[in-house]
Amino acid sequence: MKRKATKPKRKRNFNIILLLLTVIFSVVIMESYFQQYEKSSPIVKSDPLVEVKKYTPLLHSELQKVHLEQYTVVLAALMQQESKGKGGDPMQASESVGLAPNTIKNPEQSVKQGVRHFQRIVTYGKQKGVDFPSIIQAYNMGIGYIDFVSQHGGKHSEELAKKFSFMQVQKKPTIYNCGGDKNNFRYPYCYGDFTYSTKVAKNIESINGSITVNSGTPISGGAF
Repeated sequence: MKRKATKPKRKRNFNIILLLLTVIFSVVIMESYFQQYEKSSPIVKSDPLVEVKKYTPLLHSELQKVHLEQYTVVLAALMQQESKGKGGDPMQASESVGLAPNTIKNPEQSVKQGVRHFQRIVTYGKQKGVDFPSIIQAYNMGIGYIDFVSQHGGKHSEELAKKFSFMQVQKKPTIYNCGGDKNNFRYPYCYGDFTYSTKVAKNIESINGSITVNSGTPISGGAF
């Protein structure tokens, strides 16, 4: 009886081995296929500026009205930092007219107000003799930052921005508290972003030559 049972057992073992070999062979074939597919398929990278680029013609047009069109790249960089071109207030310009954040719901209105705010701080910054990074920082911290820098040598630094921020925090500690998050990189300098000017400068570097206006010609700019 034992000898008769060996044949089916050997057959089962053979079938199992054959099945395993088939599975292994299939896996090898599939891996080879996907490797070839990955090599032949181009890697498509998303453009982080895609939303901002939609507003470039409008930014340029509004800046032309106030003879500041050379700052189109700068305004695009500001928008990238503020909102990445998303939402109803892509320039985050509501607070520049004393409104609560995101009160403006119309992107065109946001751009127009953003340009007016920028024109104001550029004009005032030049009158006070501060450097351009101070003007950029003032877009985030308000025109009072220009006065502060003017009184402290005329050149922006993150240390100066921290000092100005902390002064404003002390005036309204319950409002400017980083939402109570002590792990926030800005804490305890929770008024504005003391790294804002540095971030915008990096945005300008990445944007330069990559945006166009109505003529389709790439534009460059930036006064850093």
